[in-house]
Amino acid sequence: MSLSMSTSVAEVTKGFFGVYGGSYVPEEIQGLLENLEQAYQEARQDPEFQREYLGLLKEYVGRPSAITECRNLSRQLGGGRLFLKREDLNHTGAHKINNALGQALLAKRMGKTELIAETGAGMHGTASATVAALMGMKCTVYMGALDVERQAPNVLRMKALGADVVSVERGQRSLKEAVDAALEAWMLNTEAFYLLGSAVGPHPYPSMVRDFQSIIGTEARQQILEREGKLPHTIAACVGGGSNAIGLFSGFLEDTEVRIVGVEPAGRGIATGEHAATLCEGAPGVLHGFKSYVLTDPSGEPALVYSIAAGLDYPSVGPEHAHLKDVGRVHYTSATDDEALEAFFRLCRTEGIIPAIESSHALAYALKTLPTMNPEDILLVNLSGRGDKDMPIVEPLLQKM
Repeated sequence: MSLSMSTSVAEVTKGFFGVYGGSYVPEEIQGLLENLEQAYQEARQDPEFQREYLGLLKEYVGRPSAITECRNLSRQLGGGRLFLKREDLNHTGAHKINNALGQALLAKRMGKTELIAETGAGMHGTASATVAALMGMKCTVYMGALDVERQAPNVLRMKALGADVVSVERGQRSLKEAVDAALEAWMLNTEAFYLLGSAVGPHPYPSMVRDFQSIIGTEARQQILEREGKLPHTIAACVGGGSNAIGLFSGFLEDTEVRIVGVEPAGRGIATGEHAATLCEGAPGVLHGFKSYVLTDPSGEPALVYSIAAGLDYPSVGPEHAHLKDVGRVHYTSATDDEALEAFFRLCRTEGIIPAIESSHALAYALKTLPTMNPEDILLVNLSGRGDKDMPIVEPLLQKM
């Protein structure tokens, strides 16, 4: 197994997926990005780098992650069969470790000793703090003040691992502001390595993050073929920035018979305006140094966005997703907070699996779709993380049950 190359469906040309992507950054940052791209291209061609990365995925992260058939849910709902790709079983509890580990190895190869990261739900921050501890690096994580409050368990994990957590008080005090602060910190400390957590940002980050997350789709495709002797009818994943989704999708993009669905956060409902459904409701624009779909306000500035899931409330999306939407290879839809929470509790109490609220958006799509499928059809959902971090959010709901 090796690092995935760019897919034929969304081929990268000078950092672009179709018209999306690119690098719209100040000159001082552009030089850093060019050095990063060169280092990454050299690393991905180096058998020793791949050996070390894949070895750590196996022995440290615990890959391959399992696929699990949800027989109880499938029996209750009727229709198709539901399978989960269990990224929640990884060390640190989510898919984020796949990318953090790869980028940290690259940072070490480049002679870096300090990591800068942003985080929303805290899973990428936790993964960054984890790999920093493993490799003896300093780590500073920028996190919106609102997310610091609602994802307190992950803040404690980051601090226990030795990271400095900087609470960002500006704007909406969430993921966009955390990215703003992390980029600013990198510009002030160019000797550090910016470990970006999602498939967003200026080139080469979207391609690099997708490559490190492609292990999800590579494994899932092999596992389902070995177990069932056929490919899924449909695969689905939640989409915020889009790293867990592009990781799964990358393994199936060339299988044109497989329907691919990304599920965005509809928040309190699309009609309320309180959502973060960028691909469903946004338009092309530039944010954080790359071109993609962006949610904007009437003045053209990035819109105020909302989701109950801290890892999904971002006003843009990875450029490869924008391209895949435009060419029609992936269908993007949305699920509300209430639908995600219903799916969260349904999986908890039917299968004994506690999902992240982010992942629960994709589960909500599955609950609606399975009854419409034939009994032999398989719907594979990427369970991108576990829900321990979300207990403070669901606790008030539990008290009412």
